[in-house]
Amino acid sequence: MNLPDARIGRLVAAHTFPEPIYVTRPSLPPLAEYARALEPAWERRWLTNEGCLHQRLERALCAYLGVEHLSLFCNATIALMAALELYGLREGEVVTTPFTFPATTHVLRWQRLDIVFADIDADTCNLDPSRVEERLTPRTRAIMPVHVYGTPCDVERFDALAAKYHVRVIYDAAHAFGVRLNGQSALRHGDASVLSFHATKLFTTGEGGALAVPDAERHRQAYLIKNFGIAGEESVEGPGINGKMSELQAALGLVQLEQADEEIARRRVLSQCYRRMLADIPGVCLFGERPGVQPNHAYFPVRINAEAYGAGRDALHDVFRRCNVHVRKYFYPLCSHFACYAGLPSADPAGLPNAERAAREILCLPIHGTLSVESVETIASVVREFHEALRK
Repeated sequence: MNLPDARIGRLVAAHTFPEPIYVTRPSLPPLAEYARALEPAWERRWLTNEGCLHQRLERALCAYLGVEHLSLFCNATIALMAALELYGLREGEVVTTPFTFPATTHVLRWQRLDIVFADIDADTCNLDPSRVEERLTPRTRAIMPVHVYGTPCDVERFDALAAKYHVRVIYDAAHAFGVRLNGQSALRHGDASVLSFHATKLFTTGEGGALAVPDAERHRQAYLIKNFGIAGEESVEGPGINGKMSELQAALGLVQLEQADEEIARRRVLSQCYRRMLADIPGVCLFGERPGVQPNHAYFPVRINAEAYGAGRDALHDVFRRCNVHVRKYFYPLCSHFACYAGLPSADPAGLPNAERAAREILCLPIHGTLSVESVETIASVVREFHEALRK
């Protein structure tokens, strides 16, 4: 990139934000509303262990998300571990994606499962069922796909693989809150789906997560796993952990849920603004809107083709940081590059070409309900004007 620093300086000076713009930010209710939501727990002095707020939030989320059985957890990582334990997945191989947050692979290692990476689909960045099938062996116990950026995986093909090879499918649905596929919740597929309610998510309980399962008995077992295996005052059915969500988290979830539709609607407006302003910039590739999908607009990723744009993703990332805009390279580096996994045979970059390219090219732009349209227009202008400066 042969761009005089003075030209970069002028661009940055024209578009620097006085306060940091983060890739995401929680839309919090007035503090007084949260305090009112907490009152039942304060009055009962019942702060955890399936209190009334916990129970109310579970019921409310089942109704909102369109699932029958959902169990709240302290975070999504523990919920993923519980999902694996729920189906007795303690040995053998699990095929998963390298293009994800580290927790997806870490839970497999904690469960002493052998991690096998498969490549992703070039368009959606989700785990590619065809590449997964190539990696299945007699030792394969499960497949763990991720609904990347909230775009549903090819659930029908994963269902077919599960039936053909008698393996479980556990979805990391951390990004997929409220996403619907052909009119149904994206969580109604596979053997289990795990949501994240971390502070970076569009629906948050600060820390938190949930495990959606297909039947009442699995729901009961999930409760036992997250509550030390305790079935009654004098009864322990098996080894469990402490994975419960507290009443303080549940109270925040209840007030957050009241504004979830509004949050998604605000993000939809911002997403449309980005699409309008970025659509014709050479080298900036937008993710297509998928037929039959009702998205949640949790992320706004773009791909930067260095040859057409004039510079690579990392150069644009650096310009944004100078503008006080904290864009993120989700997901770079790949999990298969981490020292703890890089030695696996399936981590060889030659077998993961689509994932390798995505990790080099994708940049997630800021999107959240507290972000203004004017800020999005400025961010989009940085993308356009940097390209134009490169071509002069």
